[in-house]
Amino acid sequence: EYEGDRNSDGERHGFGKARLPNGDTYEGAYERGLRNGHGTYRFKNGALYTGDYLQNKKHGKGVFFYPDGSKYAGDWVHDQRHGYGEYLYANGDTYTGEWASNKRHGQGTYVYKDTGSKYVGGWINGIQEGPAELIHLNHRFRGTFLNGKPLGHGKFVFDIGCEQHGEYIQPVQVKEIEKEEEDEDEPPLPVEPKWKASEITKLTSWSPHDKEPAP
Repeated sequence: EYEGDRNSDGERHGFGKARLPNGDTYEGAYERGLRNGHGTYRFKNGALYTGDYLQNKKHGKGVFFYPDGSKYAGDWVHDQRHGYGEYLYANGDTYTGEWASNKRHGQGTYVYKDTGSKYVGGWINGIQEGPAELIHLNHRFRGTFLNGKPLGHGKFVFDIGCEQHGEYIQPVQVKEIEKEEEDEDEPPLPVEPKWKASEITKLTSWSPHDKEPAP
């Protein structure tokens, strides 16, 4: 069903309201039969998008409300979150920063609602990677992340006015000798990087870009 403006060729053109065969509805601008310009699209499952369209695709600025209660407000390119935007997750966490092809990618800040902790730094394809700062209630960690985990040189900065320098080391996995009665192959548990402290100092200006802590 369609109710609205048309051009001389009979195509939807201008402002109109449409109900799609799948039960979704759209109200907004059309150009030569396609959603183009600003509009609001309501999905049958309860999701809603209000924002810019280009040739039937979400493109430009827009806000998407997902059925689980989460919400994204920001840039879109060809139906994907791409550019800069803020995502409020269903659990109350938030991410504000750069996106590429629907994933957190570039520089961004992720706030964990339960703990109040905050990750400020690099992302690659949705995973924390690169120089970053992990800020907790009364201390923070500055270093480099790889595959979502801290690795290499870094430092913990404490609000009481001191720092602990050191590095996160990836432990080598040692395979235990299996007992004879254990027939099943159990998958190895993921090994967490271990923090190895080297020294405690007064506050310094060292950043993750420096290879070694300043003396």
